[in-house]
Amino acid sequence: MAGVPFNREDAVQTPDATPRLGYFLLATITVFWGLNFPAMKVVLGELPPWTFRTLCLILGGLGLLLICRLGGLPLAIPRADLKPLFWSTLFNITGWHLTSAYGLIHMQAGRAMIIGYTMPVWASLLAYFLLGERLGPRRILGLVLGVAGLLVLLWPNLSQVQASPVGAAFMLAAAWCWAAGTIWIKRGPWSMPLILVAAWMFLLGGLPVLIGALILESPAAVTNLSWTGGLVLAYVIALPVLFCHWAYYKLVSIFPVSLAALGMLATPVLGVLVSAWALKEPLGWPEITSLVLVVAALAIVMIRPSGQAAVNHKALAQPD
Repeated sequence: MAGVPFNREDAVQTPDATPRLGYFLLATITVFWGLNFPAMKVVLGELPPWTFRTLCLILGGLGLLLICRLGGLPLAIPRADLKPLFWSTLFNITGWHLTSAYGLIHMQAGRAMIIGYTMPVWASLLAYFLLGERLGPRRILGLVLGVAGLLVLLWPNLSQVQASPVGAAFMLAAAWCWAAGTIWIKRGPWSMPLILVAAWMFLLGGLPVLIGALILESPAAVTNLSWTGGLVLAYVIALPVLFCHWAYYKLVSIFPVSLAALGMLATPVLGVLVSAWALKEPLGWPEITSLVLVVAALAIVMIRPSGQAAVNHKALAQPD
């Protein structure tokens, strides 16, 4: 998901905003984003990373722009939004999508998902140094739990990580890219509606990836996709990218953003379980313990007692 800011004025109740619809959207977002990492692992077994991410970002951006146009939104980018749009896109979209793709190539999807989902924890740390936000007891505890989750995950296979640290390094870099992009996002306010910000971030962030794909990879790679790979690629673009981003902004118009955050907490749990079942990845005490610690860290960092979100979440819109 693109890490797009949440503003309270975007959460005004709409006449057709019913709790039943909200619960349905929350469930579908959790499921579709939870299946996203295992699905991407399948596609990356057939497509090179730059080509895969080009298809996701360019088609996803064009699709979101079409949704905005059909919704009657003006597509122009206000001048005041150009600088934050550039930097947030560089880190949140181009940086995250490339590093996470390479991370998925070099490590199991479930483990990659756990490391990637530490990004709100690092965002709270960067916000302390760069934005002057207070690093209170809750955020410190979240950082401790997040780091503990990483250590528990990597320690049993430390010799393997030391011998081939590429996968873990890429996923940790992806989490930090997401965090850095979040800092630029939090610097708002934005003049554009949030779904339009997401659309332009996808499209503009995909342009350098497209150039890289043309230089480093062969466009003919797409023709090597099997029927299974093609269907899974269509799933990634149509549901986690297009539907889930639309559904997320609809969801926060129905429910408080803290409830929307609960979907993000369930997403890595589902992703790890599906990876273990569908991809036959190991699911032992390191994975389970690390998952519990990281989800606890997310809950502490993202959900305040007042019910407001502590950090902007891509986004969770969530990470694609």
